[in-house]
Amino acid sequence: MSFDWDKFRALLDETYQWPDYYEFKFIVKDADKKQVLDILEDFQITEHPSKKGTYVSINARKLIHKTDEIIDIYIKMAPLKGVMSL
Repeated sequence: MSFDWDKFRALLDETYQWPDYYEFKFIVKDADKKQVLDILEDFQITEHPSKKGTYVSINARKLIHKTDEIIDIYIKMAPLKGVMSL
């Protein structure tokens, strides 16, 4: 099953008026978080480790100017092993 980017784009355009702040949420194994943080290098980052410290929840906030900026981030995250996008 493939993701419907056109439908997601339409939903974002209905919900937001650019420029606006958008917050991404990802969950990843703590050992693999560097690859996520490298993609999100110019974002305001908040990390929350799991109780056992195995996973970390990453919230990344940034001023976005157009819908394609959001989609580009999700596309960059998609091939990373073990990254869950919320």
